[in-house]
Amino acid sequence: MNFIESILPNAASIPDEFLEATIETLYMTLWTAGLGFALGLGLGVWLVLTQPKGLKANAAVYGVLDKFVNIFRSIPFVIMIALLVNITRLIAGTSIGTTAAIVPLVVATVPFYARQIQNALVEVNPGVIEAAQAMGLSTGDIVFRVYLKEALPGIIRVSALSIINVIGLTAMAGTIGGGGLGNLAITRGYNRFQTDVTIISTIIILIIVFISQAIADRLVKKVEH
Repeated sequence: MNFIESILPNAASIPDEFLEATIETLYMTLWTAGLGFALGLGLGVWLVLTQPKGLKANAAVYGVLDKFVNIFRSIPFVIMIALLVNITRLIAGTSIGTTAAIVPLVVATVPFYARQIQNALVEVNPGVIEAAQAMGLSTGDIVFRVYLKEALPGIIRVSALSIINVIGLTAMAGTIGGGGLGNLAITRGYNRFQTDVTIISTIIILIIVFISQAIADRLVKKVEH
């Protein structure tokens, strides 16, 4: 028995399970980020456009969108999974499994990311927006050429924060058989008193988080110079 097997006996015996769980975590995270960020970005832009003094200020529309974001951000993820079980089955064809977990993950991510995007966009200098309007730019041009361009560093930062949040949510996907590192840490590590499995699962999750943050930091430095 080598040194690693002596200090991590349970973890050393299931390398394939760690690999599978890591792939499941990345699968859920990447699909959720892709879908959730696309929808959240659109929702965040509409929040900025329709808010008071926005380019398309509309109290009724903003009120609905704002309440939608607040309500869905307030629902605990485990409860969200239960509430969306029928919708999940309709979209994914099943209510259990890794793919099924993506549905509630996306629904939970969209309002969170939308609010982060809204906060990033409102930091854009109002003077720049006014100058763009004076030049006769359309609302679409202002969104893409001013708002998103000027707020890009902030958008990257909130995207990194949101990815880390998604990784945390995937740990609860095990309640519907979603798998992943969080599920492995609980079902194999905690429930069976295999502490080393929990520790290794946590370390792998931290590595994914650190890599995500490092990539975001590098991108921010690149766009700011």
